[in-house]
Amino acid sequence: MYQVTKDTIVYDIMINAPETRHMFERIGMHCLGCAYATGESVEAACAAHGVDVEPFVQEVNACIAANAQ
Repeated sequence: MYQVTKDTIVYDIMINAPETRHMFERIGMHCLGCAYATGESVEAACAAHGVDVEPFVQEVNACIAANAQ
C-alpha cells in the first residue's frame, strides 16, 4: 500500500493517491498541479499553509488505507 511521509512530494501523492486531493484543497493547498507541487514536500507545503504536518500525514494515510479496501 502507498504510504505518505512528511518528505513525500505533493505531486507524487496526486499521482499515486488522487483520492486525497480534497484533503489538500481543504487546508488551502489549491496549487496541486503547479510547479511548487512537483518539488515541494508535504512538510514544506504544510509549513507554508500553517498546518501541523504529522497529524496531516496520518490523516492522508488513513484516507489512502480506507480507499484501498
